[in-house]
Formats: sequence, C-alpha cells, structure tokens
Amino acid sequence: MNLDAIASITSKDIQHVHNDRSDGAVWRSDAQGKVSSPEGLRAAKKEISNWNGYQPTPLVSLPGLADALGLKNILYKDESLRFGLGSFKALGGAYAVYRLLSEFVEMHRSTKKPTSSELLSGIYAATTQGVTVSSATDGNHGRSVAWGAKQFGCQCVIYIHAKVSQGREDALRDLGAVVVRVAGNYDEAVRQCAQDSERNGWFVVSDTSYEGYMEVPRNVMEGYSLLATEIIEQLEGSIPSHVFVQGGVGGIAAALCGAFWLQWAEKRPRFVIVEPELAPCLFTSAKNDKLTSVEITDETLMAGLSCGEVSPLAWKVLETGVSDFLTIPETFVAPTMRLLAQSPLDDPAIVAGESAVAGLAALIASARAQNLRDALAINEQSSVLVIGTEGATDPEIYHQLVAQQSG
Repeated sequence: MNLDAIASITSKDIQHVHNDRSDGAVWRSDAQGKVSSPEGLRAAKKEISNWNGYQPTPLVSLPGLADALGLKNILYKDESLRFGLGSFKALGGAYAVYRLLSEFVEMHRSTKKPTSSELLSGIYAATTQGVTVSSATDGNHGRSVAWGAKQFGCQCVIYIHAKVSQGREDALRDLGAVVVRVAGNYDEAVRQCAQDSERNGWFVVSDTSYEGYMEVPRNVMEGYSLLATEIIEQLEGSIPSHVFVQGGVGGIAAALCGAFWLQWAEKRPRFVIVEPELAPCLFTSAKNDKLTSVEITDETLMAGLSCGEVSPLAWKVLETGVSDFLTIPETFVAPTMRLLAQSPLDDPAIVAGESAVAGLAALIASARAQNLRDALAINEQSSVLVIGTEGATDPEIYHQLVAQQSG
C-alpha cells in the first residue's frame, strides 16, 4: 500500500495523556445527567428535524485508509453540508436561539412556548424583532447564531477576535449580523461580548459556559446531540470501538460522549479528544486533573479549536467520559485535508476544513506508531469514528491549503 500521502503525519510531535479517571463501566453522575438527558436529545431532534433544509449528514466509510493503517474501518461523519453553513455548529447556536426566543415569547405574550415552525412563520415577529442575541466566535458558531437569528426573527451582534479571517467575517455580515472585531484572542472576544451584552440588555448565545451561565450552552450541546442521534441510526446496530473528536471548549465532545453513554452505557466507544498543540486547554486540564486555562500566544491554523478555556459544563461529562487526550502540530493539517480531498487510496473525496481534520490526523499518526496503538488499544479489529466538523467554511483558506505541495 502506498503511504506517501500520510508519510508526513507521524507520532513524533504528538502528545498523549491517558485519563486515569475514565471508566467505561461507570454510569454517569447526577451532574452529568443534567448536561445530557434523553429529554433534551428528543426535544432537539423534534425541532431541528422539522427545519427547512434538514437532512442527516453522511457517515462515510474510508476503507482504503483503514487498510493502509491496519484498522478494520474508519467512519467519517461529514458535516460540510449542514444547513448550507458548512459546520456541525449549525445545529447548536441556531437551536439555542430558537429556545431563547421561544421562552421570550412565552413570557411576553402569555402563551405556551411556540415551536420553531411557529417562529419561522413570523406570527410572533412583533415580539422577537426587539430581541438581540450576541456571541463570540472563531467563525462557525457565530454563523449558526446569526443564521438562527435571521430564521427566527431577531437581531444579532457577533464578536470575532483579531485573527478571524476576512472571509469568515464577510459570511457573518451576509447573514445580517453586526460584527465587532476585538483585539486579542477568542477568550478576549468572549469576555468583551459578555460585558457589552450585559450593558445593552442583549442575550448571549455562547457555546462555552461560565459561572452563572449554563442553560444556553446546555441548549447548544442539545442541538449538537442530533449529530449523535444520526450516527446511532446510521450505524444500524454496530458500535465503533473508538471516537476521535476535536476539542475546542469541549461542547461537541461532551454532546457526543453523553449521547453515546445514554445509548450504549458500558459498551460505548473509547473517547479520544484531539487539540492543536497551540491550544491544549482540555489536554492540560486532563494532565492537571482539574480545569486549567492556557494562554493562546500563537493562533492555530485550526481556527475553530483556538480556545484557551474549557467549558465547565462540558467538563462535567469529559472529566470521566474521555479516556485519552492528544495534541497535534500544525503540520498535520494541510496533508490531511489533501488526503481527503483527493484520496490516493480510492476513498471518496471529502471537503474538510482546517478544524475538521484534527481527529483524523491524530488517528493516522497514532495508528502508525506501535506505542500509541498500544496506549490507545488500536488494532486490526478497531472501527474508528471520526467527526469531520466542517467543510470549506473559508473557501480561500481551504484552496490555499489543499493546493500546498508536501514538503
């Protein structure tokens, strides 16, 4: 088998920490149950599956790559077409906007909470158009919030940090959002958004939680959980041995881990979280056995994962639900994007953005190193699920990276 396409993706620059607190046989605590519940999953599915344009995203098998790596199968959940927004985050921010507006209408119109279909019809526009939602983003979450605001009939202000690309800023404006660019990194944009929103009476729709702010991030994660529901249905009874998923603040990882825990209990897959080495807040928290913030001094190419602070809400699930934490270097990104765009192993072509490939890149490097295969219990019987969290959300950056020549 020709391994030239993955020759540069090696374990040399990977960091790994095993979470000694993880135990697949232990059921969740009450605190974890409040983060991820059957009722929350059902409510999210009921609403989102009725939105215009909804359809499950593909679960793509990569048999050529699996064979090259000595694995039974690799399954890639491709989020590049989600609601035309190109990212799994379309599920979370927009759903949280719906939930917020539904509760606002109930309070101010003395009526039952309207469904998303009722909000979409415009019958409550006189009430919702006076509401402003806000959020900080690297691009994808803000796009979901802005799209949700446009769909459900309210105003939107989005905060971006200094390194967010112009293409991602333009996409937010195209959805009708007012965009504020903040000097500094993502975490500084979060803080500025919170301060301005409190002063102006706006409703923050964040995908990360903090003290006194848990309900909206929980709704965001419930929206993400539809991705897990789709995967369970697409697997048709089979259960992966491993899940490799990107980190960020931890929201998507916690949503998947919680949903799979509910579905499969002790039979659930082994969870592996992957982060950029430039933004390892989950890795560092696991290593220190407590929530730990990291300072972002250099922005990672994986823009959606440039987070220095873990969501405490997500950590309630991840601190015992995740077995392993890995970090990868920037050099893994472009080769993995090219591998998916035009596979030399006869796998289907997939458009994957910078943040989408972290999990797959880490799997490739881990599967090629015996020490990591042993540490992660990867072998020829392993069926691994990876989450392709975004497509070409900035087409210019995507084409630049895919066009790069291997060094």
